[in-house]
Amino acid sequence: MSNPNSVPHLDRELDLSNTGRGVWLVKVPKYIANKWDKAPGDIEVGKLKISRIPGQKAQVQLSLSEGVLCLKDPGEQTIPKEHRLDVSNVTRQSLGVFSHAVPANTDAVVPESEKLYMEGRIVQKLECRPYADSIYYKLKSESIRKASMPQRQVQQLERIVQNFKPISDHKHNIEYQEKKKAEGKKARDDKEAVLNVLFAAFEKHQYYNIKDLQKITRQPIVYLKEILKEVCNYNLKNPHKNMWELKPEYRHYKQEVPVEQKEEKSQSSDSD
Repeated sequence: MSNPNSVPHLDRELDLSNTGRGVWLVKVPKYIANKWDKAPGDIEVGKLKISRIPGQKAQVQLSLSEGVLCLKDPGEQTIPKEHRLDVSNVTRQSLGVFSHAVPANTDAVVPESEKLYMEGRIVQKLECRPYADSIYYKLKSESIRKASMPQRQVQQLERIVQNFKPISDHKHNIEYQEKKKAEGKKARDDKEAVLNVLFAAFEKHQYYNIKDLQKITRQPIVYLKEILKEVCNYNLKNPHKNMWELKPEYRHYKQEVPVEQKEEKSQSSDSD
C-alpha cells in the first residue's frame, strides 16, 4: 500500500556516455571556496602544474589567479597564492560525478523530462594545502583570533541608552493579550435562545461540564452559570461530580423503566 504523503517517483534518462572518463575529487580550503563563489564565470580562477618524476608520485601544484586574489572585502586578509595538492588513490569505493539539465520549456503540452548525466568516475582524491609561509601564518592567526572572541561582551554604560533599556512588555505580547481579551468578550444572546440550545444539548447527553456547555452555547461563563442555576442541578458527588444536569421538571428524555417493573407488567398481562 503506497503512502499518500510520499513523493511520487519520476523516471529520468541517464546519459552514460562519459562513464569511462576519469575525474579528480579535490578538497580545497574554505577561503579558496569563498573566493571561487564570488568570482564571475568569465575569469580564470587558477592554474594546475603537474610535475612527473620517474619512480615518484606526480607533484601537483595550484596557483590562484590574480583576478581571484583581488576579490577582497574591506579589512579581509590576503590569502596564499601557491598551494600543493596531495594525491591519494580511491580504493574500495565507487564514486562518480553526476549533473542534471532542467528543461527550458516547462509549459509545453508534452514537457521534457529532466535529464541526468554521468560526467565521469572519480579515480583520485586530492587535498589542497597551502605552503607554510608568512601569508598563511598571518591568515591562520587572524582566523584563530576571530574564533576565540566571545560572541557576547559585557559593556559598561555611563548613561541610559534607550536601545538597551529593558522593556516591561513586548509589542507582540501586548497584541496577543488584546486579541485574547477581545475574543473573551462574547456578546450575550437572548435567554430563550440560550435555553433552546441547552435543551437540545441535554437531549443528546444527560451530563455536561461547564467547559463543554460554554463551547456549545458560546456565551460568557458568568452569564451561562446564571441560566444553568435556573434549569439545572450541579452535582457535587461521584460518579458525575462537577457536572450539570437538567432539573427533573425540565427533562424531556425518557427515563428507563426498571427491570422489576417490566416483569410485573408482563406478569399482570399474562394473568389477564
